[in-house]
Amino acid sequence: MTVGAGGGADMSTRNAQRSAMGRYGEDLAARRLADAGMTVLERNWRSGRTGEIDIVARDGDVLVVCEVKTRRAGTFQHPMAAVPPTKAERLRGLAERWAQEHGGAPPGGIRIDLVGILLPDRGAPVVEHARGVA
Repeated sequence: MTVGAGGGADMSTRNAQRSAMGRYGEDLAARRLADAGMTVLERNWRSGRTGEIDIVARDGDVLVVCEVKTRRAGTFQHPMAAVPPTKAERLRGLAERWAQEHGGAPPGGIRIDLVGILLPDRGAPVVEHARGVA
């Protein structure tokens, strides 16, 4: 029995590839944040069914919740355009929840950042870090 286009075997392969690409992007993002002097506190923090924070970091006295978007070159949407207002609002709620569970917001407050990673067909990945996107 063969699986046709869009069938189970093809879909599971695509999901595994997308997951591996996402992990790779998050590794690059964590490294970029650390190189910028931030301390990565946690990765892939989940809050029940409400969502996940890709990276929680500390930048001085500011708690940074970082969304990571990784895309292959030539895809429809640039990674830096991938946080619509609904996603930003969900990230703010998750940030507040994380802070509550870890002793409250730090004196500098909470900031939402975005790290966009573009993977070209050839050459090094392009990593962009935007601070305070939401």
